[in-house]
Amino acid sequence: MTAPVTFVNPVLGGDRPDPAIIKVGDEYWMTYSSFEAAPGLPLYRSTDLVNWTYVTSALPNPVGSTFAVDIAEHEGRFFIYIPFIPTPWSTLTDASIFVIHADAMAGPWSEPIDLGIRGAIDPGHVVGEDGTRYLFTNGVRRIQLADDGLSTVGDLEKVYDGWRYPDDWITEAYALEGPKLFRRDEWFYLVSAVGGTAGPPTGHMVIVARSRSVHGPWENHPRNPIARTEDSSEAWWSRGHATLVPGPAGTEPDEWWMISHGYENGYRTLGRQILLEPIRWGEDGWPEAVESDLGGPIDAPAGAVAQIPAADIAEDFSRFEPGGRWTFHAPGRGEAERVRVDDGLVLSGKGTSPADTSPLAMLTGDHAYEIEVDVSIAPGVEAGMLLFFNNRLFCGMGIDGERMLSYSGGIRTHWREPAPATDRMTLRIRNDEHIVTGWYRVPGGEWTRHAIRYETSGYHVNTVGDLLSLRPALYATGAGEARFRDFRYRPLR
Repeated sequence: MTAPVTFVNPVLGGDRPDPAIIKVGDEYWMTYSSFEAAPGLPLYRSTDLVNWTYVTSALPNPVGSTFAVDIAEHEGRFFIYIPFIPTPWSTLTDASIFVIHADAMAGPWSEPIDLGIRGAIDPGHVVGEDGTRYLFTNGVRRIQLADDGLSTVGDLEKVYDGWRYPDDWITEAYALEGPKLFRRDEWFYLVSAVGGTAGPPTGHMVIVARSRSVHGPWENHPRNPIARTEDSSEAWWSRGHATLVPGPAGTEPDEWWMISHGYENGYRTLGRQILLEPIRWGEDGWPEAVESDLGGPIDAPAGAVAQIPAADIAEDFSRFEPGGRWTFHAPGRGEAERVRVDDGLVLSGKGTSPADTSPLAMLTGDHAYEIEVDVSIAPGVEAGMLLFFNNRLFCGMGIDGERMLSYSGGIRTHWREPAPATDRMTLRIRNDEHIVTGWYRVPGGEWTRHAIRYETSGYHVNTVGDLLSLRPALYATGAGEARFRDFRYRPLR
């Protein structure tokens, strides 16, 4: 007898918080909060929930920081409801919910349409028993949508008070958020998160309520929460923001799965990663999470193929399409115009330091990896390679033609690395379970180890209060261009 295929979480590594997922025929489509990245809302496709392939990005020019979305299909048309949060580079003054729409999940997607909803996040779409469309938001509040889903009717109203956990549980904050709704049999189910998304490892959790009507009243699951990190010794922390979906084609009708996010124990630096776990339906019609700790192998859905491991990346930049691997952090509108392909990736300088340059960054879910790139600069430009969390927290090195500049803790260090003055150099950074080492060499020369090593286990949300991750990044500042060639990414184990 053939052994069942198993998988190990995460099913999609790296910082991909607040997953939103929809089943379309025999396929699943998923995106997640892309925050201050452009392009935003990367769309991934899967047939087995275990292996995911990037297809496109739905949001070339975000209006603000892109928070937790919901994907909906209605009468053959697809919608993504998006909360944008004000940032220094946006024109928004309050949290604002927009919508984009398309004929197919692969796009093309419309420009964002402002729904006029202010002071709310985490939209969840549902169609009521009478065919009326609604958005639920954090709170939990509700507003009616027009039939076409592109405008609203009336105002937000409070419709659900949540489920209260015992006061002695160690959480960040109550924070009733992330409502996701679906209909099964004669019930509407409301899946929410409480407990706060960062802070203590035992904070975030998944709760469920149900009602015969979209108008309530909502009855809480008698065994809430259905998922929670109960102890900091578990493999995954702050588990929450979940969506429940039916199993893949060929599975039993009662086989359902839950997609959520969590921080890996000891690796908050990687951000919130995407977790998959089975759901069992009880005889009383309530969903139950089967696994108490998601740290080991789990039987995959029937028909799933073996999980594809992380691979080396060799990027010669002969072609470049932002979104699949690289995105700009904290972009201005039209940030992609800074990039062109010409004997490598040519990046126009911006700002005066890595903090305000909108670097090109990529996600990683590996505990240990090495990155390498050849960089050359025009006069008046500084460029290099970083491990970048946000504009306040990064480390790495660059060159400006006269010296090597070294960064740690989000500032330029006092250390004057004795590197040669040059306008071209190959840089290498190794992040080995938070221990960061750098090397450099001039063309045709030998590698020299940077004199200073860094320890980056504190580069995470609970240090600077920003829900991001530590990412490999390329940057260029000043009034000119830098050219990057032969980028390499190699997982070390």
